[in-house]
Amino acid sequence: MRNALYQYLSAQSGTLSTGEILMSFIAAIVIALVIFVSYQFSHAGTVYSAKFNVSLVMLTIVTTLVMSVIGNNVALSLGMVGALSIVRFRTAIKDPRDTAYIFWCIAAGICCGIQDFKIAGIGSGVIFLVLLVLGNVRSNDRYLLIVRGSGKSDEIMKTVNEYYEHKAQFRVDNSEKNRIELIYEISGKLREKCLQKHEGRELKDVLFQIEGVEAVHLVCQNDEITR
Repeated sequence: MRNALYQYLSAQSGTLSTGEILMSFIAAIVIALVIFVSYQFSHAGTVYSAKFNVSLVMLTIVTTLVMSVIGNNVALSLGMVGALSIVRFRTAIKDPRDTAYIFWCIAAGICCGIQDFKIAGIGSGVIFLVLLVLGNVRSNDRYLLIVRGSGKSDEIMKTVNEYYEHKAQFRVDNSEKNRIELIYEISGKLREKCLQKHEGRELKDVLFQIEGVEAVHLVCQNDEITR
């Protein structure tokens, strides 16, 4: 039984002709360029990384190379799994969409490596259209309002609540004996709404009229970058 299994695994050789190998890599390059363009469009903001985009192209080609080596050789595929299992990636993924692109590259490389160009083409086309439509979706901005100064905080808190219609979320009070530091969290929509309501007058213009207010900081935060 053991000998029969060994002969079966050894007989399953997946040798490809030169033309088939070239066709696989040409298809992989074409799809990799589609992925490259898709990533460029959907990450047109501040998080776009040209180096990561190039690595997606290389990942598609390398996956095609691995699948071309394996072919339908079961024994070789088991050995390849064991060899690749020692690889560890330590690079942090800054954008959750990057994970989807990595899986797209691997799937496209596998399809090209096994000569299944129909699935590779149709699947990549569908994914491209979906990411083209949904790729520009951005997380809602969140703002941290930081007010520093001296004196009492009651008037400052009253002014902030009135300006933001009591919808600003109070987060931190770092007040000392002669110093105060208040931190609020507000949404981007709330800030735009209140800014229009007050005819473009910023909250800092109101706060600086209060005696003792020395500094007002507004920090924008979202899932992509803090600016």
